[in-house]
Parts: sequence; C-alpha cells; structure tokens
Amino acid sequence: MSRISIEIVSDVMCPWCVIGYKNLEKALQELPDIEADVEWHAFELNPQMPREGQNMREHLMEKYGITEAQSDENRDRIRQMGEAAGFTFQFADDGMMINSFDCHRLLTWAKSEGKQTELKLALFKAHFTDNQRLNDPEILLAVVESVGLDRTRAQAILDSDEYSETVREEQQRMHQMGIQSVPTFIVNQKYAITGGQPPQTFVQALRQIDSESSQTP
Repeated sequence: MSRISIEIVSDVMCPWCVIGYKNLEKALQELPDIEADVEWHAFELNPQMPREGQNMREHLMEKYGITEAQSDENRDRIRQMGEAAGFTFQFADDGMMINSFDCHRLLTWAKSEGKQTELKLALFKAHFTDNQRLNDPEILLAVVESVGLDRTRAQAILDSDEYSETVREEQQRMHQMGIQSVPTFIVNQKYAITGGQPPQTFVQALRQIDSESSQTP
C-alpha cells in the first residue's frame, strides 16, 4: 500500500473545486493500492467581496464580461459535470457570491478536529445544492454543527479574529508558490494537477506519481 499526500487549494465559492474533488474520490476508488492523506488550503477568489455579498449571476457576468445567455450555458455545463461527478448543483436566480474568509477560518479549525474534509463538503452542499447564505452566521453554525463540530466553539471563532492570521499566511504562501487558480491539487508536495479534471486524468496522474515516488532512492 502506497501513501501519498494531496493538498487541495480551493475556495468554497468555486464549483470546479467540488467537481474536481468528487472526481478525485472516484479516481482513488480505482486505485486501492494508494491511500491519500487529504488537506485543504485556503484561497479566496474574491477577497474584496463585501460581507453582504453579491448576486452570483451579476458577479460572474461583471467579472468575466459574459452575457446572461453565456452564464446560463456555463451553469448547464457545471450541472452536467457535477451530475457526472456525483454532486448536485441547483443554481438559483437569487444565489449569492459571498466573502468566504470566515469559511476558511472555520475550515482551518476543523482540520485540528479531524473534520476538515467533512466540513468542506458540507459547505459546498449548503452553497451550491441548498442555496444557503454562508455569510449568515446562524446558517454557517448550523453547517458546522451538522458535521459534529462544536457550535459554541465555532461561535467563539466567528466572534474573534482567531485563525485569521493563519488563513492570510496560508493564502500568501499559495500565491508565492505561483498558484493563481483553483482547484489546484498538490501531490507529495511536488506535483500539481489543476482544474476540475475527470477521474481518469487523476487515475493516470496518481499512478505515474506513485510509480516515480516508489523508484526514488
């Protein structure tokens, strides 16, 4: 049994991040001889986003200079890719793009509790499937509680600056490594796989990486 590390640079607001992760899961199921230690790293797509957020469609049309028809095409493509990966996207006209900094703070804490991936997936579902507003502290706390994390402790984190510096330092380190887009999957601290790749791409890449690693003296 080989053991590899996979660090995922990601933002909760990124649909391709959950597509990529679900496809990574499928790939690992095809590789029973490889066991992966997964860790998530913070990356804010919109660090200047105000706390109240912005309508998701309006934000993406402004950011990428696309039309409403192109936005609909993108949504359809993401829905189809999500369905193939095993994740449900339910885009709503009132869906919001929010500032995800507090989500990253809670994910940093969840790592120390052994619940980071569980919380990440719960946040993806809340945002993209259930159309919940993750800038609402009560909703955010309910998601935290749903994966078995302590609500009172999470509330204390949200009421303070705890983990803020850790998140900022982590994001700075990702930028210094040259990472400019998400998702980015860093395997064994050496190899990078970018984007919401299909399962077979992950299978081929991880097999090759594992083979090269096993040959290294």
